[in-house]
Amino acid sequence: MDDSREVPPAMVTKGLGWSGREAPPAPPPAGPGVGEEISGRFGRGEAEERFRELEDPLREIPDETEVDVEHVVGDSRIEEVLEGLDRELVALQEVKGRIREIASLLVVDRLRRLLNLEADPPTLHMVFTGNPGTGKTTVARKMGQILYSLGYVRKGHLVSVGRDDLVGQYVGHTAPKTREVIKRAMGGVLFIDEAYHIYRVDNERDYGQETVEILLEVMENSREDLVVIMAGYKDHMDRFFHDVPGLSSRIAHHINFPDYDLDELMEIAHLMVEQQRYRFSEDAVQAFREYLGERKKQPRFANGRSVRNALDRARMRQAVRLYEAARRGRRLTKKDLVTIEAEDILASRVFEGGFYKKSVPTGER
Repeated sequence: MDDSREVPPAMVTKGLGWSGREAPPAPPPAGPGVGEEISGRFGRGEAEERFRELEDPLREIPDETEVDVEHVVGDSRIEEVLEGLDRELVALQEVKGRIREIASLLVVDRLRRLLNLEADPPTLHMVFTGNPGTGKTTVARKMGQILYSLGYVRKGHLVSVGRDDLVGQYVGHTAPKTREVIKRAMGGVLFIDEAYHIYRVDNERDYGQETVEILLEVMENSREDLVVIMAGYKDHMDRFFHDVPGLSSRIAHHINFPDYDLDELMEIAHLMVEQQRYRFSEDAVQAFREYLGERKKQPRFANGRSVRNALDRARMRQAVRLYEAARRGRRLTKKDLVTIEAEDILASRVFEGGFYKKSVPTGER
């Protein structure tokens, strides 16, 4: 983001809900920084000239001075990013509300900087708790876009890692691995999935403590150039924070991602089918709903991820069905190619004569 541009005259606008009369220019693609100082990259030089030299802007700037909300919101395309989050994720209203709160904080902080009302940058490290497939990685990626749009990180990219990417297997191996990951993540978001595996407090030979120490240092000293998001099951993350004193206090935002109910899972399925340019037949809708109801009872159900896997297998069965039909001389139509039928779903091994087959091994089929 170019923070050297001239700031337009102040004006009264509506605020974060502004949608703009014209589409603002797209931000530059994520890429390497151009070498500016930290103070320039993050909008620290963005105050209007008439305010920049004031010794005490809080007292010397009249309270009636207006700020250009339209410019900040429009230029950052923040509403476009938030609307994309609404489109891509079903339900999760509380999660979306928390993300909008954080976006509002960043917008207001940038508006304050227009008046040279400097303050310490907000702490933006986060914890996402919840079961697999509830949208944690998607939200982390959107958070990177929000941070980039408002000039808080240089790139806005997401680096997703686990324990094996951070922790070494012998003495002297951990620090280089951890620092290399952090180097790649600088200017964006470091997303640590199943973060509770980093440090195994019950293992005296575990090298994860070194990773934790490096992360603590970076989270405190480099928070203007890196946001760390840790994710995992809530009970596991609670124990992790109990075992690692000082970590929880460096994380300002704890966001829980609930499981999807059956109606929400079906909404996800319809969105995925449409995105892939398929459609369900009327009977297939009911069959897939029945499938999800039974699949949810099995271990290792992964919400949206399990929906995607089930649809992939249904597409495979549809392809086999159509290929065999064509071999027998049947002419195929566009309708055939885009329609998932009930038989493509009911062929799953979770069914037997329309009923759940309890004797088959658990897992996704």
